[in-house]
Amino acid sequence: MKIIYNGENDRAFKEVLGATIPRLCEEDKDVAYLDADLMSCIGTAKWAKDHPDRAINCGIAEANMMGIASGMSAVGWKPIVHTFGPFASRRCYDQIYLAGGYAGNSVTVIGSDPGVCAAFNGGTHMPFEDMALYRAMPGSYVFDITDAAMLEDLLEQCKDIHGIKYIRVPRKTNKKMYEAGSHFEIGKGIVTKELGSDAVVFACGIMTAMAMAAADMLAKEGIKITVVDMFTVKPLDEEIVEKYAKSTGAVVTAENHNRIGGLTSAVEDVLARKCPTPLDYVAVEDEFGEVGPQDYLEQRFKLTPEHIVEKVKAVITRK
Repeated sequence: MKIIYNGENDRAFKEVLGATIPRLCEEDKDVAYLDADLMSCIGTAKWAKDHPDRAINCGIAEANMMGIASGMSAVGWKPIVHTFGPFASRRCYDQIYLAGGYAGNSVTVIGSDPGVCAAFNGGTHMPFEDMALYRAMPGSYVFDITDAAMLEDLLEQCKDIHGIKYIRVPRKTNKKMYEAGSHFEIGKGIVTKELGSDAVVFACGIMTAMAMAAADMLAKEGIKITVVDMFTVKPLDEEIVEKYAKSTGAVVTAENHNRIGGLTSAVEDVLARKCPTPLDYVAVEDEFGEVGPQDYLEQRFKLTPEHIVEKVKAVITRK
């Protein structure tokens, strides 16, 4: 794997989904794709129309979609389902929990445009709690996607993993982080920048690029930090958390509620049990979402490189 971050935008995630889902269905006769009337939003509509035997539009009935997918899994299919983040988590949670997880079935759930990525769709479409919900499901996997290379590789891996897999991903673009064709080891964090040990920032999703920008800003002030991409929020890489936080301060940044079941609480649990360390976070407070462009929402909920810089400095003073 090669880190190629330079601040440039990557391919749009919806383009990756629109190409990868059909490819997986064509390469593996057991893969099927289900959607809740949002195929056009991720570029699968034309392919799905031509392949009604492999693509099912379940309509705006997300709970039913999870039941169908779970039933398909029970008879040997490898279902991949997609809808917007709030509908892939809140709206259908009981169905995916019981028909999926509890019943021992395997479903890959894609929740697109979570958090501030929902932008003008507004607060009703802006889950900050989706990671917490899926982390609470026994035996589940939770991924917060960093870039296009990661999305493509994890989708391919997830189709063959037993259990419920939740993939949290925007539809638009993010900064390019990894070389195309990279392979990602599930459950392992990735050191994306290692300038020094003044502090460590554990990040995931769109916040990983924010942390990289913050590291560059801090370096200009002589503060040298390490950035770790914790794209697998569950199961968490406890070894890398302990290794990099053991002798320094830590900041966690994720686009979810601050300490309610997301990445912050996961890292906090490791530190409390293994190596008590000064800790802070850059994440959403105990709030609902709202309507607005993404750049405004990032400022509104304090999800920016500048806020990471502020919290890193605060942690350093507590060491």
